[in-house]
Amino acid sequence: MATFTRIEDGDSPSITIHPDHKIAKIDDKIYGGFTEHMGRCIYGGIYDPGNPLSDENGFRKDVIEALKELKVPVVRYPGGNFVATYHWLDGVGPKENRPSRPELAWIGTETNEFGTDEFMKWCELVGCEPYLCLNFGTGTLDEALAWLEYCNSDRNTYYANLRRKNGREKPYNVKYWALGNECWGPWQVEQMTKEDYAKKAYQWAKALKLLDPSITLILCGETGYSSWDHYVLKECVKWDVHGLGNENTTKSLIDMHSIHIYTADKEHLANATAPRSAERAIQMASALIDLARIENKVPATVPKQKVCLDEWNVWDPARAPGEQGAEEQYTLSDALAVAVFLNGFVRQARDLGMANIAQSVNVISPLTTSPRGLVKQTIWWPLLLFSRYMRGHTVALNVRAPEYAGRTQPAWIRAAIETPLLDCSAALGDDGYVNLAVANLSEDRDYEVALHGLRPAGDGKVAVFTVTGDNVHVTNTADEQKVGIREGEWDGQGKFTFGKHSFTLLRWKSGA
Repeated sequence: MATFTRIEDGDSPSITIHPDHKIAKIDDKIYGGFTEHMGRCIYGGIYDPGNPLSDENGFRKDVIEALKELKVPVVRYPGGNFVATYHWLDGVGPKENRPSRPELAWIGTETNEFGTDEFMKWCELVGCEPYLCLNFGTGTLDEALAWLEYCNSDRNTYYANLRRKNGREKPYNVKYWALGNECWGPWQVEQMTKEDYAKKAYQWAKALKLLDPSITLILCGETGYSSWDHYVLKECVKWDVHGLGNENTTKSLIDMHSIHIYTADKEHLANATAPRSAERAIQMASALIDLARIENKVPATVPKQKVCLDEWNVWDPARAPGEQGAEEQYTLSDALAVAVFLNGFVRQARDLGMANIAQSVNVISPLTTSPRGLVKQTIWWPLLLFSRYMRGHTVALNVRAPEYAGRTQPAWIRAAIETPLLDCSAALGDDGYVNLAVANLSEDRDYEVALHGLRPAGDGKVAVFTVTGDNVHVTNTADEQKVGIREGEWDGQGKFTFGKHSFTLLRWKSGA
């Protein structure tokens, strides 16, 4: 949790940190990934057979190593919009027998050369958990139950035996399952009304948990602040589980509520502050969950459903059209926007159970591949620092700083949440280190900041990691890496200067 005090431009900013005041446990799953059969995410991205950079499975080794460096805990698959016409049985068994199908989300052809078993093997190599999204468009409940049986059952039944026949004896034990993707969207195959979706989702959830009560089911929300979110939560977040429990149950059919937030703007400060909308969306979605639980009289003994932000990133569809592969070239401004996204995730750790950057490679991604190698885009570097260090517990802090007062994107941000020029979060790691993340969004001003509550142990040294560039428009390419991490050290004395248009992570051993 962070509180913000607005000051005038001529006043001296300060950050006060309370490392002994833990707010909430940060769920590692907020650093999750997403792979969809879209553009070059799968084919030519994580799967590139015949390339010397690929292993014997056809998996790009450089992509695997990069995602291991991020310690990605969970990856969503196979969509996204793609999933609304995806039939998982097309993608299992001998590859020569798999059918090619028209792909309607991005108007292509799906060969099904890469499917469930390939994705599961890839997840094992990356060291992450799979998160599967069910087809709520052209799919059926029978098909969904069959996929769950294929992945998770150890019984002597048809689809479990089909998995064994295809070479996998033990169940994959997939924990996370999404009840459709963006079913509210007019671009979806078989778009639904909120009424139709809520009824279908609840009935599917009941059947899926009869087959495997251990799974985590994720409801398809919209933005977190829409009538869709309000209605489906009211209809699906219930204590009455119709025979699946009793009055003493601590289980629920629905475990998380998914929302999607993309941001972008051509002007730097509107772009960099736009992710404040995601933080406010998490807060509003959490409040709608509270409202549903109150109105449906869900006892406090039933764990509260978390928000799952399973698609987020900077994305301008006009700049990087989805039907053309959505390959963004990210700027330093976009990297600062990603830092603001991630600061918000840490600040809202109490309510956020998972977040998945869209996507993990090539498609609106921090990583892009070529036949010869890998480019780590500008947004990779703040993501790496957060995933490496901003774990453990979020801790309380107060920020006194000037505020951006111009046009916001979306416009409603201005009345709904503050837009400080110093955007901050803090975490106390399980290793006893305090980590302070600060994005200075100003395009032209360094800020000399008094840091209260520092108290480093031992020699008092503070490690400094900085991501910046010559200006907010610089990008990284295969030929030139203009944005990376600069490492240094500070003696912890006096004020610290956060440079203009920079992201800085300060790290020290707590002496509190």
